[in-house]
Amino acid sequence: MDKQDLEFASDVKQVSSELESSDSALSADNGENGTETNGVADETTRPTLTDEEREQNSKEAVNEYITKASLNGEDIEKDSKEIGKSEKYDAGDIQVLEGLEPVRKRPGMYIGSTDEHGLHHLVTEVVDNSIDEALAGYCTQIDVVINFDGSCSVIDNGRGIPTGIIPKEGKSAVEVVLTKLHAGGKFGGEGYKISGGLHGVGVSCVNALSKYMRADVYQNNQHYKIEFSRGKVITPLEVVGATTRRGTTITFLPDDEIFETTVFNFDTMKNRFREIAFLNKGLVISLEDKREGQERKEIFEFKGGIVEFVDYLNKNRETLLSAPVYFNKFNRNAKGELDNEVEVCFQFNEGYSEVINAYANNINTEEGGTHLDGFKSGLTKVINDYALANKIIKENEKLSGEDCREGITAVISVKLRNPQFEGQTKTKLGNSEMRNIVYKAMIEEFGDYLDRHPNEAKNLILKSITAQRAREAARNAREFTRRKSVLENTTLPGKLADCSEKNRKFCEIYIVEGDSAGGTAKTGRDRRFQAILPLRGKILNVEKARLNKILENNEIKSMITAFGCGIGDEFNEDKLRYDKIICMTDADVDGAHIRILLLTFFFRYMRPLIEHGHVYAAKPPLYKVTRNKEDYYFYSDEELEEWYQSNSRKGCAQQRYKGLGEMNAEQLWETTMDPERRILIQLTMEDAIEAEKYFNDLMGEDSELRRKFIEENANLVNMEDIDA
Repeated sequence: MDKQDLEFASDVKQVSSELESSDSALSADNGENGTETNGVADETTRPTLTDEEREQNSKEAVNEYITKASLNGEDIEKDSKEIGKSEKYDAGDIQVLEGLEPVRKRPGMYIGSTDEHGLHHLVTEVVDNSIDEALAGYCTQIDVVINFDGSCSVIDNGRGIPTGIIPKEGKSAVEVVLTKLHAGGKFGGEGYKISGGLHGVGVSCVNALSKYMRADVYQNNQHYKIEFSRGKVITPLEVVGATTRRGTTITFLPDDEIFETTVFNFDTMKNRFREIAFLNKGLVISLEDKREGQERKEIFEFKGGIVEFVDYLNKNRETLLSAPVYFNKFNRNAKGELDNEVEVCFQFNEGYSEVINAYANNINTEEGGTHLDGFKSGLTKVINDYALANKIIKENEKLSGEDCREGITAVISVKLRNPQFEGQTKTKLGNSEMRNIVYKAMIEEFGDYLDRHPNEAKNLILKSITAQRAREAARNAREFTRRKSVLENTTLPGKLADCSEKNRKFCEIYIVEGDSAGGTAKTGRDRRFQAILPLRGKILNVEKARLNKILENNEIKSMITAFGCGIGDEFNEDKLRYDKIICMTDADVDGAHIRILLLTFFFRYMRPLIEHGHVYAAKPPLYKVTRNKEDYYFYSDEELEEWYQSNSRKGCAQQRYKGLGEMNAEQLWETTMDPERRILIQLTMEDAIEAEKYFNDLMGEDSELRRKFIEENANLVNMEDIDA
């Protein structure tokens, strides 16, 4: 069961427990009145429940839980306020957290979370310091090592953290940097002109959240060392010996009292460091895993920088331009000092998806910002101006930005002195001047490119015109499929069996393979909070089609209407009607294909569903074993074999399920739909760049890429899953 299922089941059990407590109290009252003897209830008063009655009571408990949560929201809110109520509040209640105490008290405020994502954020914070040295021109290599004991070391050949004494603090600079928030060379001094970690909590946060940290500084021909535990100094700064090295090595072991897991994932780190190496031309980044049985090492160095990045993103796609468009602009202030840098590279392909990655000071601005706005506006203007000047479109016609960007793959990287990010997460650049700087650079550079490549310019504009026509057709189709109101059930698809619950937090929809399995699921479900939408056959592969064709597909139209949240630019998560969207397909090759087709659609047109954890895959059982009229279900070959090791095979009848339709309604509920017993796999996305690559390779036009993938991963296939 997933985490939400466990919480849900726990609440159900609590409701059931309350009901049992009420029954016990009632029995006690009856005892006082002479209807209970020796503590045993009279059977006429409290009969023994059958299995069917227990099942019914369980469903009633579920219903009561949902009803309480949805209909009595005001009471719940009132109760929650009462919990936090205190009789007094005076000066004695004020706490002052010193040093790094705030970080340990509220780690989520500083690193986002204490799960695997937060764990890897620690590595990013340390590496960002080394990247700042590279941006300043002093660091050419960064080595990241996952050590034997699970700790992590980040080694660079920069200038090294200063070791001199800060008079005001009476401590060494390295100790201050590692133990005080908002301490560093990024706040108006001359240490760094350009840097990413402007919130100033980076490496000191890592120290606070580490069971152990050691900093080795190689500077002034001396090797210095200082050690910490949970943010406190345990070995003061000392000279270890002489050295000719230069740089800093930070080694830290995450605190298992803080984090849910302290196991680093090599692949998660690899993808981020590849991205950093692309953005910093010529910088060498190595990643090595020294853990027993997991030894591996990868080195990233891209002398072509973001040009190679675009080629990597566009790999195996049919491109329109003979070479990517690339330019690098440096802008200086009145003093002649470098004020900002704009580096842009883009290419067009024959596909329909738009892939644009925007960065500011090496930080991935996932929500865009002014630099992305300037790029889009400049691109649209150049294409329209060229089309009008060359009479490819009429004066009263205009291509939209969406039309012009069809099939684009772009990387925009800006570096500036004083970046302004919206929010601590730094996902949107707010510097207004960057919009005009990038816009002007696009007008000048891309305009010149089109003038020098008239044939490519014409092909690009004709593609945009085709995209415009498809967009108009898609708009008409979208208007037809769009629901006027989330609660207007009359517009829902006819084959949708909706749930009665109105609070979407408790609602889930099963996307079921086939009408037969859909009918069984409708019978076996709990109609209070579970909706069923059967799909007839395989949906359209959206990777190979424009939006107007996609919206003509009946199965896709049914999903869009049922979900209620729209698609593409019109997607609105607030209108989503279900908290969980569960793909329930057969445990065979066809079922897996249907699931990947669904995920391709979600990724391309409803990506926030995946990013925000709404998409799940149901895991139906592979085997049923009947022994002594008892049924046992197993979800893998390993589970089955383990059971047989402790139970005799004699007298056992074994069935391998090939499809959901082989189960009756009761079995489907017990194994795949009951929140207390089912297994759901939450489908998340750790790396959008890698996901983009896999969807293109596996679902795109090039069959050779699929063949190569199958050959490389053939050893993962269970031959029993392939029908003869």
